[in-house]
Amino acid sequence: MNSAAIASSGSGFKDPRKLSFERDWIRRAVLASYWIVIILAFPFWWHLTSIERLALPTNQVQSQVQNNIVFPIAVHFDASISQQNPSQISQVHTLLRDSAVHEPGRWTGVDLRLQDRNDEVTNNASSLYTVALGEQTSIAHSRHLRVSKTDAQSATRLSSILSDLIAPPDSSTSHSQRVVQYSDHYRLAFTLLNEDATPNRFVETWDVQAALAEFIFPLMSRLSTLHNFTVESQVQYHAPLAFEPKRLALRDTEASGLTQEDLTVFINSAEWTLSSSVSNDPVLHFVLFVPSETHSPLKIIDSEGRPANQSSFILPQWGSIFILNNELNSSPLHLSYNDLKPVFHNFATQLAALLGVPPVPLGLSVEESCILSDWQLDALLRRRAWQNVQGSQDTLHSIVKLVDQINNMPVGQVVRDDVLDALASLHEAYRTAVASPALALRWSSKALSMASRAFFNPGMLALLYFPAEHKYAVYTPLFASISVPLVVALIRDFMAWRRGSQDDGRRRD
Repeated sequence: MNSAAIASSGSGFKDPRKLSFERDWIRRAVLASYWIVIILAFPFWWHLTSIERLALPTNQVQSQVQNNIVFPIAVHFDASISQQNPSQISQVHTLLRDSAVHEPGRWTGVDLRLQDRNDEVTNNASSLYTVALGEQTSIAHSRHLRVSKTDAQSATRLSSILSDLIAPPDSSTSHSQRVVQYSDHYRLAFTLLNEDATPNRFVETWDVQAALAEFIFPLMSRLSTLHNFTVESQVQYHAPLAFEPKRLALRDTEASGLTQEDLTVFINSAEWTLSSSVSNDPVLHFVLFVPSETHSPLKIIDSEGRPANQSSFILPQWGSIFILNNELNSSPLHLSYNDLKPVFHNFATQLAALLGVPPVPLGLSVEESCILSDWQLDALLRRRAWQNVQGSQDTLHSIVKLVDQINNMPVGQVVRDDVLDALASLHEAYRTAVASPALALRWSSKALSMASRAFFNPGMLALLYFPAEHKYAVYTPLFASISVPLVVALIRDFMAWRRGSQDDGRRRD
């Protein structure tokens, strides 16, 4: 008995070809449903796994990088100067032009114009300076310069004074490394450190408020155009050194000495807690260090191995340290305002140096009792604005260059908006530099902030180390196990349909 006979008997078995789910159209519908789901889901999968890479305004960035911020400055010579020597202005102009040729970095961004009594006076107060004859060479009120008759007759001396005031000379490498990077906000931390709370060398309280009001707050007020400051103070009673100072033999007594190498490691970061608050703002520390009885007096040793007269030193881009030895006029447990006068006068000078304030040229005095003249403030505004513009241009150029070089780097809408905001702020900085260096600084600061935020956006680096090869390695095992049976079933069904069509054709023939 064959299988056909068994299938046709009453045993209950049916022919598989007559089952409902084995019919050709049902099988093909099921197979087609799988392929329809895959085809419809493919665009969504491609969108979810693809990298968002918006176009950056590359042409605008390239054009902005080639621009330079320019501050027009007008110097008006009073009639008292030109009457002594009519050709004085032309000689000074020639010397200043030669200085700009030989020192181009010093005069970058400065468009200087000299005017005499016959020229029309510029009404822009932010860029107008006046030079007049006086009893001595000094900086007068506002943006006026008084020169003595001797200096007024020397074009070399007059041009040297003007160049030092308008375009301060480029700092040395050590000086440039000492100045902190520009920031809108700074925290000033004033700390009284007792190395050891021994009875004879222990300071419990200090009149820090009175000293701050006298020396620090006026400087902060003058620099409010550039920075916002937050001031904090604290007293610590145990701040041991991380090294043992060198012993020195003086005439009548012994002392401890700090070599130049010791100054670089003076801060014991492991045991000193100098920051009392949590903030992302840069911190400038000003430490008044009271050495212990064992190490007192604590002297700074110069390069020749002899005790120096100075009691303070600057740590570049960090702050200042003042060593208090025996300069106590009151109770050892308390530092009065008179005791703190030399300390905070030194702190104010070093704060200005850390912030990049140009010093007053040698041979010049300030008539008004002003801690910072307008000449110095304007020069600092121009220098900081120029630095911000340069930093913004370099950062934007780096973003565009990285995006062009790394094809897998994502560029989201946030990054693109920050780049556009930086470009708009740069344009405003160029425009406002003609009228106000303070406004130019504000816009340049915003441009630098936007460019830096775009460059360090975490979304740009999220998939930087996950290239397309990794994506294929992850999805290939999943798609291969699904696609191979579907492709084989599709091919097999297509071949069955083709054979059935050929058989039907033969029957008709």
